[in-house]
Amino acid sequence: MRGVNKVMLLGNLGKDPDVQLLDGHIAVAKFPLATTETYKDKGGKLISQTEWHMVVLWRGLAELAQKYLHKGSLVYIEGRLKTRTWDDKDGNKKFATEVVAENMIMLDKRGDHGHGSADHPLEGFTGSDIPPAAHSADPDDDIIN
Repeated sequence: MRGVNKVMLLGNLGKDPDVQLLDGHIAVAKFPLATTETYKDKGGKLISQTEWHMVVLWRGLAELAQKYLHKGSLVYIEGRLKTRTWDDKDGNKKFATEVVAENMIMLDKRGDHGHGSADHPLEGFTGSDIPPAAHSADPDDDIIN
C-alpha cells in the first residue's frame, strides 16, 4: 500500500520570496507562509493561533512567485511535505520540514500590495497550467543532461 503525502495551505507570505538560480538556470523560491486558525474559547473569547510553514517552489512556480508575490500576499498552496537533514558547523544534526509546492493559486485582489496595476494577468493561476517539466517539485525529476 502506498502512502499519501498531500498538503493544502491557505495563508499569507511572511516575507518576499527568496529566489535563487541553481546550476542549469533552475529557479527555486522559498518563503514562510502563515496560516491562522481562529476559534472561541470556553469563555467566548476569540483566539487566533498562527502556524508558520516554509514553502519551496521550483522552476516556473518559482519564477511566478518572484514576479507576483510579496510579503502579505494571499496564496493557496498544494504540495507535499519533505524533510531535509544536515549537520551544522558544530556537528549537530538539524532537520527542516518544508512544503514543496506543486500547485499555487494567487488570491490577492487586483491592485493589492501597492502594485497599482489594474491588470493581474495570473490571478487564479495554478501551477497545473504549466507543462510538467516547467514546474516539477523535485529538481532531479526531469533534468536531462
